[in-house]
Amino acid sequence: MFGQILEIALMNLRNLPSRIGSSSVIVVGIGGVVGVLIAILAMAAGFKSTLERGGEPDRALVLRGGSTSELSSGVSVEERGVIASMEGVVLASPELYVVADVPKRATGTDANLILRGVAQAAFDLRDEVEIVEGRNFEPGKAELIAGRSAHTEFAGIDVGNTVRLRQSELTVVGIFEAGGSAYESELWMDLIFAQSSFRAEGAISSMRLRVDSPARIPELAQQVEDDPRLDLTVQSEEEFFASQSADLTSTIETFGSAVATIMAIGAVFAALNTMYSAVVTRTVEIATLRALGFGGLPVVISVMIESLALALLGGALGAGVAYLVFDGFTASTLNNVSFSQVAFDFAVTPELIRDGVTWAVVLGAVGGLFPAIRAARLPITVALRGE
Repeated sequence: MFGQILEIALMNLRNLPSRIGSSSVIVVGIGGVVGVLIAILAMAAGFKSTLERGGEPDRALVLRGGSTSELSSGVSVEERGVIASMEGVVLASPELYVVADVPKRATGTDANLILRGVAQAAFDLRDEVEIVEGRNFEPGKAELIAGRSAHTEFAGIDVGNTVRLRQSELTVVGIFEAGGSAYESELWMDLIFAQSSFRAEGAISSMRLRVDSPARIPELAQQVEDDPRLDLTVQSEEEFFASQSADLTSTIETFGSAVATIMAIGAVFAALNTMYSAVVTRTVEIATLRALGFGGLPVVISVMIESLALALLGGALGAGVAYLVFDGFTASTLNNVSFSQVAFDFAVTPELIRDGVTWAVVLGAVGGLFPAIRAARLPITVALRGE
């Protein structure tokens, strides 16, 4: 039986060039489904990866109780002192988080850009931050540094330019990178100057902590919760960034799956039509093989192999196009939790390619199954007459 399957399958595959027009319908249809699916999910994967790159296991974030983002948070001076003195806290970075409207380079329309007031502790805590152009800002001066993505996406954010932010004029003195994280979509300036310029004297939005061990973070969280002086929450950076990306990532993935499903229905019908046509045009050929002693099961499997081969070709085509066109493509979107723009790169991961090829195999199997069964059930005498 295996010999019969191999012989018929090889014969079918060798004859594919003579049916290149009809066969390409399956390849292009399934390739389109896979390409669209991977491209949309690559957007979700890139956004999620950008946010999660900002988290380190030994770093924690302190927010006001009930706050879901730094924008809606506030930490008092008294609370700041209590947190910084807790056992296990190696380094504490108080930070002010505000947003300002800045026009985008591509469209000229205003979008929210994060302004973060920081002290030297912020750089000591985040080892990944590196000035790649210009220099760092000087404390107390109307200067700022811009993340690489903020520099790319927003108009006027260039070294040497003076930008007006919330009625304050600041000079861009440097561009920094932060390992591809969401920090690269921000502008950083001196904390004291930011508090004065944005009428927030002495106020901070959050605190970043470096602890002596990742296991210390749950202990700190419980200690803060039990302290009646504090109305704060402590969570790991990894947990915080995961929560920031969850809603939008889920929305994009649901939308991508829905679009791919609709396209997949069309691709299945195209595959069914193509494979039925292939069976009809080879009716005499199949009947002759049956008359020579080839069984019905080898015929079914051989037709399925042909359909799967075309589907895999389409899946590879779609995955290849998605990778070449979208992997590393830079886009930006509104983070609906922080109400600010986050620039990110599409990420066509091996997992997405695997999922896309899996979709192709399933579509090819469904599209080839019924024509294969019809070919095997066709009466030999009727088929030999070409009916």
